[in-house]
Amino acid sequence: MRTPTLSHWIGATAVSALLAASARADDPCAGFTWNVAHERTLFASAAQELNAGRDPATAPAIETDRLYDLALAPNQQVQLPAPNKRAHGASTGSAGLVRLQITKPGSYRISVGSQMWVDLASGSMLIGSSDFSGQHGCDAPHKIVQYDLQPGTFVLQLSGASGDHVRLAVTRAPRA
Repeated sequence: MRTPTLSHWIGATAVSALLAASARADDPCAGFTWNVAHERTLFASAAQELNAGRDPATAPAIETDRLYDLALAPNQQVQLPAPNKRAHGASTGSAGLVRLQITKPGSYRISVGSQMWVDLASGSMLIGSSDFSGQHGCDAPHKIVQYDLQPGTFVLQLSGASGDHVRLAVTRAPRA
């Protein structure tokens, strides 16, 4: 029996890399640099249908670790509590609001299945995100925005959506 040489090892590594790249090309969602296994599992489950609010008072409460299919309204009919002045294109398309109650401090991910602006508000102030990631051609999820949060009630603002529905999930980010 022959002992594998360095060139055999290099060849096998190259073939493995090509196969992995091919698998990612077949699955546009495989290119996330984060571990998004939990979010992908949620996006493969049945979604709870819910009408997003048009103002903070009508924003329904959502829970973490559930997939929602939110019905959105035309942007002009939605009153954002903290408009994002940098959100180019957010004044067109569809929008909606939901309330999120956080009971434990930590990093949380807001995942959406299409391209849109995702903002989190506390009162009339936007909360800055700590990170984000997205994959073109992927809708399970398409975009993930991460926030470092303390306990409290927040309003999640979705705006600039091209469709009238969006799939959404909120998860706790895995510890590094």
